Amino acid sequence: MKIGLSYDLKEAVARSLSGQPEDALEEYDSLETVEALHTAIEAKGHHVIKLGGGREFLTRILTEKVDFVFNISEGLGSYRSREAQIPSILEMLDIPYSGSDPQCLAICLDKHLTKKIVNWAGIPTPRWQIITSANVDSIDWQSLPLPAFVKPVWEGSSKGIRLKSRANYPDEVKSLVQETLAKYNQPVLVEEFIAGEEVTVGLVGNAPPSVMGIMRIIPRKKDTDFIYSLEVKRDYENLVEYECPARLGENTLKLIREYSLLAFDVLECRDFARIDFRVSQAGVPFFLEINPLAGLNPRSSDLIIMARLQGIQYNDLIGAILDSALKRYPRCR
Repeated sequence: MKIGLSYDLKEAVARSLSGQPEDALEEYDSLETVEALHTAIEAKGHHVIKLGGGREFLTRILTEKVDFVFNISEGLGSYRSREAQIPSILEMLDIPYSGSDPQCLAICLDKHLTKKIVNWAGIPTPRWQIITSANVDSIDWQSLPLPAFVKPVWEGSSKGIRLKSRANYPDEVKSLVQETLAKYNQPVLVEEFIAGEEVTVGLVGNAPPSVMGIMRIIPRKKDTDFIYSLEVKRDYENLVEYECPARLGENTLKLIREYSLLAFDVLECRDFARIDFRVSQAGVPFFLEINPLAGLNPRSSDLIIMARLQGIQYNDLIGAILDSALKRYPRCR
């Protein structure tokens, strides 16, 4: 089968950026990731065509006659629907592709909307409030949950999630909100900070997916107020240890599995996803966010680290995601 690979390279996106935050390129991919995916898909016996992203993708998708697209494109701009850009084009052209559909991707990038949906479904999530440039002057800062965590509402790859994003006092929250509004040009989520364990869950497959792993992120310097921030992810080999399977209480693990499968279902994800939780000191898992377009860097992405710790090879994981996607299309079976 002739499989196209859609992606956005950091180097390509950088040429169109000016006046953006220091972490603006964080969610985009490296050549290392693209080459690893190319190799993994070819190992399944397919011929791979690199399509790129943006305008390059538009040109190549119209000239290359691909049978299927393996999509990891994050999309361009600061729109909350940017991850839906490539899948929307593929649906218009009636080309099958891997991963979630445009509606799911647009919803899940919006942390506020996602939290409303999972909360409605009965999954615990920290209390939160959305703040925009339009309502920032009318906020009662004393009424917000404390300690609070402040982050942009539609970013991925820990953009805007820094060591200083936690605030203990109303004045700190106000200052962080104003700074984040100005820096990221989008609404801000102020979320109750849950002291406890940082856990991420990988899911692969459909109807239902399987919980591929539950991984605990453990700071080398013990701290219940630990933040899995961008600074930590950039130096993860020195600052954290990864534990998979996570050694947590049996009931806590049961709840994490149940909530993960329920979130995947109610948000209508497809093929694979990664879900982040904070587990309180009482053992209650609180949903933070879901990434239906999780990173697939062969060395540093959480989903890949999780698989590696369980003896799952990179090519096998990518092959399982690809197989799950192909099965959804009768003409690709």
